[in-house]
Amino acid sequence: MRVATIDIGTNSVLLLVAEVTAGGEAKAVLERATITRLGQGVDQTRRLAPEAVARTRACLESYADEVKRAGAERVRIVGTSALRDAAGSDELRAMVEARFHAPLEVISGGDEARLTFEGALAGLPARASEVVVFDIGGGSTEVVQGISTARGPRISFAESVDLGSVRLTERHLRSDPPAAGELEALRADVRRGLARLPPLRCDYPVGIAGTMTTLAAVARAIVPYEGERVHGATLERNEIEATAEQLRSVPVATRRNLPGMEPKRADVIVAGAELALLVLDHLGANGVVISDRGVRWGLALDLGRQP
Repeated sequence: MRVATIDIGTNSVLLLVAEVTAGGEAKAVLERATITRLGQGVDQTRRLAPEAVARTRACLESYADEVKRAGAERVRIVGTSALRDAAGSDELRAMVEARFHAPLEVISGGDEARLTFEGALAGLPARASEVVVFDIGGGSTEVVQGISTARGPRISFAESVDLGSVRLTERHLRSDPPAAGELEALRADVRRGLARLPPLRCDYPVGIAGTMTTLAAVARAIVPYEGERVHGATLERNEIEATAEQLRSVPVATRRNLPGMEPKRADVIVAGAELALLVLDHLGANGVVISDRGVRWGLALDLGRQP
């Protein structure tokens, strides 16, 4: 069965068209990722900015054409942190229903965590014991612990905290490059947020989404970006610390031109890298396994299970 799924996040909009087998495996036919920064200003205003809605709408119009050409039999579109937190989504909802003939679902943090977990582990070697998956988005971070089974994930813990690369950048980082005091304020904010989580422990958790894949691409100088080289790669903590130091020590104009950097992510990657390091600290982790997959893959597997 051919399915299409779209994840409308705070920073980017992700499209997956996949073939899902009766055995519950998904194989990508088409993938797209577009940074639209839908969450611009949401942390302060709690309302979607008209220019951010316009960027996201243009992206979705393009995706609608691609989904139609790909011949997807089932379509599901979800929104996460920015759409949970902000008013002003009526225009996007109407456009999605008109173009995709499917509703725009704003999923809860719990549903996002479950989809994140299953999608992240797709295509990675199975683990017999519990694993922690974390997803650093633009507006929130999901931390999920569980085990993957043939019938779907068994989740033992899931939490969504309002810490993300866009949100933290807007709150704390004013200087270019960021000043030491700004970085310390950001770290203190993150530590307060992560203190809500229990003392989970995982030597090598799985990290997903744009912050983590960008850190991998910059650390390994992967140019052009290739999901196959990133998915399943292991980054030791000292590699991430060295990459974070490189990112925080240069202005955004320099960051944009670093090998492996997505230019539109350069202004928020410093906050994302600091958040990643503190998540690893909280987990007592020695490093992280990078997954190039996530919510959109979890959605595809869900669609494939439906009668």
